[in-house]
Amino acid sequence: MSPSRLSLTDTGLRTEAGSFRDPGNRVFYLDGQVLRGLDRRATEDWHALAASDFFPPLLTSGKVCGTEPVDRDPLPEAARDHWDTVLRHERIPFVSYPYEWSFGMLRDAALLHLEILAAALPAGFSTKDGSAYNLQWRGATPVFIDIGSFEPAREGEPWAGYRQFCQTMLYPLMIQAHLGLDFQPWLRSRIDGVEPGQMRRLFSGTRRFAAGVFTHVRLHDAMQARHASTSTGAARDELRDAGFSRDLVQATVRALERLVRRLDGAPPASHWGRYRTTCSYSDADREHKERFVEAALTGTGSRPELVLDLGANDGDYSRLAARHSAYVVAVESDPGMVEQLYQRLRADGERRIMPLLLDLADPSPGGGWRGAERAPFAARADADAVLALAVIHHLAIGRNVPLDEIVDWLVGFVTKAGPGGRLVAEFVHPEDPMAQRLLANKPAGLFPDYRRDEFERLLARRCEIIAREELPSGTRTLYVGVPRG
Repeated sequence: MSPSRLSLTDTGLRTEAGSFRDPGNRVFYLDGQVLRGLDRRATEDWHALAASDFFPPLLTSGKVCGTEPVDRDPLPEAARDHWDTVLRHERIPFVSYPYEWSFGMLRDAALLHLEILAAALPAGFSTKDGSAYNLQWRGATPVFIDIGSFEPAREGEPWAGYRQFCQTMLYPLMIQAHLGLDFQPWLRSRIDGVEPGQMRRLFSGTRRFAAGVFTHVRLHDAMQARHASTSTGAARDELRDAGFSRDLVQATVRALERLVRRLDGAPPASHWGRYRTTCSYSDADREHKERFVEAALTGTGSRPELVLDLGANDGDYSRLAARHSAYVVAVESDPGMVEQLYQRLRADGERRIMPLLLDLADPSPGGGWRGAERAPFAARADADAVLALAVIHHLAIGRNVPLDEIVDWLVGFVTKAGPGGRLVAEFVHPEDPMAQRLLANKPAGLFPDYRRDEFERLLARRCEIIAREELPSGTRTLYVGVPRG
């Protein structure tokens, strides 16, 4: 039986649904551990990698995720029989995908990938993948996770990951930098990214003179068309015979690094960037709200491991939550706000708050093979505490989501956390100026159930309400709910 056909029946193992494209190594989970099985060839590559001069410093600096071999003997028989070596990786606090990142996040992830490749090539190694999905985040710091991607470089052959790098990182960055279009929908719609042929049609006319288009779009597309009916091996032989060398690969990587650094696609400032000066909070409201949230995160006696701050805006409450929890995911739908928050967190070296670009009314679905290769947001967001501050009225009034469904959805994030799970919610009354602004754009009488008493009834049906406080303004009420067993 091949490693990719590993049977998991009654073993306690759970295979990572997105780890099947390389049959030589597979990621799986056991008792909270993140493990990677390697076949004989991948084991040889791992031993060479671990003995190299360039790889240990990447581990020490945290640019590559923590990795160590483990004894196979205690593992279930299925794992012992099918893998020659098993590695254990550090657990990433929250798995995210490139279509949930801001422009700066994708650019920094691309630069880290190129930095690692630039270190590997002189040592005789390369990466067989160039996918954006090979990177994750510790707060605002990217980390490379695909240890199985490293392999000995073969003289005369190009970088095998070049096409993936272009399609999932370079092209999305170019689309936003040169065309002013958000790249996230392009990556969300196609797991393999943007094809060179698509890019060529987008960059016609005078756009073909934009930085990087000739070499990495037009020439790339022409080369693919030329070799469309040629086997990969034959194409490599042709390049080798033409004098293609490792030096050319290194020069290509350096050129890509310069290009990526020059790309600038930061979104323009939006209304939400001025939220503090346009919202209806008084100083007293803000002071009471901060005290309430802090008490909600500390009052149950158990320190949250993961906090979701839904509708994080400028991240102030994410920072407050980070003082009382292990990790915070700051979810915001405005690209400009996420980019600004990322840049501030990055400048601070913050590793416990990760910004995430996500529309709560249209969260990331499952994707890829069988819709499971990329997990939906709800399946990843298993939190100990959820902050839903000044967001419910946007969903209920702004997006017409029924109030009962909003409550069920929010409580669902914390039901798996056990006794320590808690929901911190803010209900904006219909008479609040912000709610009135949203209602002004809707037909009269459209939301008869959007009332505080109805919200409390729905919340009490799913949770025990252990704290409640009306802010001094009198138009907003805060709640702490603990899900009923």
